[in-house]
Amino acid sequence: MSEKRYFRQQNPFRVPTTDGKLIEEHIGLASTRTGQYSVAHMVAPPQWSEPHQNPEFDEVTIVVRGRKRFEIDGDVVELRAGESLLIKGGARVRYSNPFEEECEYWSICVPAFSMDTVHREE
Repeated sequence: MSEKRYFRQQNPFRVPTTDGKLIEEHIGLASTRTGQYSVAHMVAPPQWSEPHQNPEFDEVTIVVRGRKRFEIDGDVVELRAGESLLIKGGARVRYSNPFEEECEYWSICVPAFSMDTVHREE
């Protein structure tokens, strides 16, 4: 029998976090050893933020619920449910949810998200 040309993810990899953020990688290095791209579902709690970073990969964010703030090379962009944003690799970016409600979103990275190429500032 030939190899199937699809993959059904029924058990995404839940990334361990210490900041209350839910990260479920459906496709990517941690879940399927896919390096070309990654797809993750995330829920950021109210008042969540992470340090600035300078990733080598492009990242598309699609907000499903709530709002999310992006600081990109000095600009501030806020997305609402139903909106999306592409941030090109090499941009200095900081993600946050400074609002009172959770923010649920999907993230697609090309190539796949990697701790080795995200370059988070301390």
